[in-house]
Amino acid sequence: QVQLVESGGGLVQPGGSLRLSCAASGFTFSTYRMSWYRQSPGKERELVATISTTGGYTNYADSVKGRFTISRDNAKNTVYLQMNSLKPDDTAVYYCHAKLWFDEYWGQGTQVTVSS
Repeated sequence: QVQLVESGGGLVQPGGSLRLSCAASGFTFSTYRMSWYRQSPGKERELVATISTTGGYTNYADSVKGRFTISRDNAKNTVYLQMNSLKPDDTAVYYCHAKLWFDEYWGQGTQVTVSS
């Protein structure tokens, strides 16, 4: 069956870095656009970053531009989110998302907490 399994979350101090990974299985990963979303308590889920099927196109929320980098390895069926210069406002559950036309899948999420 389809699975998106995130990992790499945790507690980090402001200014620190984390790398999230999302391992995909059960579908043709290389044909799906991949994204990372996040959701904080009391807030709506927001799009953080998107990457095209080949990795040639990426897009970021204004709040993370210059600090976060999305990438993918189609040979490993994995998408990554490198997060640098983390701020307390980045604290959220981060979700991996796969989409192809009307077909979409979500991971279970991984918690990122930025605090001193």
